[in-house]
Amino acid sequence: MFTDEYFMRIALQQAKEAFLKDEIPVGAVVVSNTRILAKAHNLTESLTDVTAHAEMQAITSASNYLGAKYLSGCTLYVTLEPCVMCAGALYWSQISRVVVGTSDEKRGFISQGIHLHPKTEYISGVLSEECSQLLKDFFKTKRL
Repeated sequence: MFTDEYFMRIALQQAKEAFLKDEIPVGAVVVSNTRILAKAHNLTESLTDVTAHAEMQAITSASNYLGAKYLSGCTLYVTLEPCVMCAGALYWSQISRVVVGTSDEKRGFISQGIHLHPKTEYISGVLSEECSQLLKDFFKTKRL
């Protein structure tokens, strides 16, 4: 029951909340042992803060919940490949796994030659079509 798809669907719900707030629809969830520690979505417009990405919000929330700066033993589910800033934060958090919905070939950390922590497992393409379609739908509304 608690599969990568299960938790990515929760991240997608967060992305849909962002969409409704006119935020770029990216959602993130931090999980430890099938327990959700944090759920977040982009808040860059609402907070007028370029660092308020879904991943940053989720990392901060999970760290506060645990009372620890490291997220070893945790998995981040995020609907879009993290940017360089978020990849850096994930590196320093020493998170154990990052599961991504869809890649970001223009602004994602991989296209910039950045690496996550050597102990971090990286999985991409979980519910890729749904994650990608939500982003396409959002940007379609911006081009009207």
